[in-house]
Amino acid sequence: MFDHAYGSYMKYAYPADELMPLSCRGRVRVLSVGLLGAHTMADMLRQRGDRMQWYGDELLHMAKELGHRLLPAFNTTSGLPYPRVNLRYGVLNPLSRTGTESDTCTACAGTMILEFAALSRLSGEAVFEENARKALDVLWEKRQRGSDLVGTVINIHNGDWVRRDSGVGAGIDSYYEYLMKAYVLLGDNVYLERFNTHYRAIMKYISQPPLLLNVHMHNPTVSVRSWMDSLLAFFPGLQVLRGDLKPAIETHEMLYQVTKQHKFLPEAFTTEFRVHWGQHPLRPEFAESTYYLYKATGDPYYLRVGQSIVEKLNAHARVPCGFAAVQDVRTGAHEDRMDSFFLAEMFKYLYLLFSEKNQLHFDIDDYIFTTEAHLLPVSLSTSQPPCRGNNTEDLFTYSCPSTQTLFPNNPSFAKTIRDSYKYLTGVGRAFHEVHKGVYRVKLVAEVTQTTEEEEVEPLLVQLISPPFLGRTVLTAGPAKFGMDLTKQEHGTSPYTACGPIENAEELSGHIALALRGDCMFAAKAHRLQEAGAIGVIFIDHREGSNSAETPLFQMVGDGGSTADITIPLVFLFSQEGALLTSALEDHSNVDVLMLPKERRLGKTTDKADKPLGKMNIKFRLAEEGEEGEARGPTLQFVLEKGEVVLEEEEYKQQGDSCLTPGDDHIPCSYGQTAASPPSHSPNDPNTDP
Repeated sequence: MFDHAYGSYMKYAYPADELMPLSCRGRVRVLSVGLLGAHTMADMLRQRGDRMQWYGDELLHMAKELGHRLLPAFNTTSGLPYPRVNLRYGVLNPLSRTGTESDTCTACAGTMILEFAALSRLSGEAVFEENARKALDVLWEKRQRGSDLVGTVINIHNGDWVRRDSGVGAGIDSYYEYLMKAYVLLGDNVYLERFNTHYRAIMKYISQPPLLLNVHMHNPTVSVRSWMDSLLAFFPGLQVLRGDLKPAIETHEMLYQVTKQHKFLPEAFTTEFRVHWGQHPLRPEFAESTYYLYKATGDPYYLRVGQSIVEKLNAHARVPCGFAAVQDVRTGAHEDRMDSFFLAEMFKYLYLLFSEKNQLHFDIDDYIFTTEAHLLPVSLSTSQPPCRGNNTEDLFTYSCPSTQTLFPNNPSFAKTIRDSYKYLTGVGRAFHEVHKGVYRVKLVAEVTQTTEEEEVEPLLVQLISPPFLGRTVLTAGPAKFGMDLTKQEHGTSPYTACGPIENAEELSGHIALALRGDCMFAAKAHRLQEAGAIGVIFIDHREGSNSAETPLFQMVGDGGSTADITIPLVFLFSQEGALLTSALEDHSNVDVLMLPKERRLGKTTDKADKPLGKMNIKFRLAEEGEEGEARGPTLQFVLEKGEVVLEEEEYKQQGDSCLTPGDDHIPCSYGQTAASPPSHSPNDPNTDP
């Protein structure tokens, strides 16, 4: 699989940075390139005396030159680095096109200590480690002292938190990883003490086994969102390094159940394990945690998990020119990208998962993985004495975990933990048993009323002024904040609405159109509401998107409070949005209804057709004499047959919801147009995903 992916890169993309596997050509991007990891491997082979005797530390010299070009990023008041640096012109040079940024993510500022410390210790120049350590010192000092949590985005000049939501996924993930690994690589107790302080806070506030939910760093008892992003899949592996196996097994099993339901981990998924963002850019974090858990437990179950990863990659991502990212796990559509981390990490973790130690050319325990799975030697910890900390931790904190000590004489401990989450998402493996002879099976069904599960219910934008008269109806997606259109109806070219609203007087009392992109949905809604708009219709900036082919999603907030957003908000894909903007260009003023689907103007509703509700029927096998043990109303089925075959099939639960709208509508008017902004990554904290 690696040969197929890397061979395609060399054939179609080299010397570009990445391969575009659908168009079979290269893409130029800015990367972390793994020079130190490559130097470490080359030096190891050279010292053995049988290979690479010609190597003269060329990669180390390149890494040192690159390090010096990166150092200007640290020239800030706080010591936190700029998020970008121009390798030719620096940061503040007029030609650099950088230096205007004021914010960076916590992981961006806190994920350099391994590489920069290794560069200092290999080159003898302390400046690299000093700058990376100072950035970590700032983040530590800026933690919330009451909760010991950090936020997601921080101002690089004054150290103020810009986004205060705290979790272990996108924006923070590798900050925690590097505190732990800095102790392993460098032998400095300070890093371990800081990690353990954060870890206790994570397990107290963020961990809700098997879930890991973002909270507000200043009020950590409150979850700020009801979904998780896929980057948190690295965390079980980090918990293994710390020796905390039980929650690692729990969260990993939850993630595995999500992959069984959706083939891959969606970029984000809800606490009910539904898709929130459908992309899957071939991220390796789940494979990484699978590798760590297998090495810690020796449980062959994790080999089967790895096998499922391999099979799904080959079945659903492999294309003639490599492996293609999945644009939406619900449709299986591909995206023309194969990120460098896929080559650097995914196949490495899978290869090591299925390899025995004696099959490797070196002792893997002599090295530690960077966040991009490059190897650095732990012998660097002896190259200089560590800084002294308070040494307040007990001896167990500094000990490598032993499964025999933690779980004596119980090789099946991992299974007993997993079994509690086996059917977490409603998807289970079939079991098949055949017994000869007469076998009596009693099926006991417990009937209970179930709570309605949340679905993304479509809304409508209906054009009702002449000449449309209700005949033009556009399918729209809802928002989790703003006015609830299931209770009221409301009824324009788009703004990006990420800066000052220049025609607030014209907007006042009307519904505004806003183009998706450049900033968060909530930020746009705040600005347009303050400008006097009485509703907002967001339009997708991705050309060609439409409600027929692209699954609807719910717009969510930005981690801050959205309680003050009271106007109604809906989302149109670009094809539906084009119909609306075209109508405005032709007629200047258009009256629209913003309403739930079943209250469309001109559509009659029949109360008899409405569902009366939903019930769960739970079946269990009961032996003789157990009739009295079933709780609540029960249905009993008795099956008798000479040969009995029991088979449990996979199933997936789906929810319904009922909507009850009002009856008024609002006119809207034509605003100013704006060009479509470029697309953004769903993990960029400054854009709406």
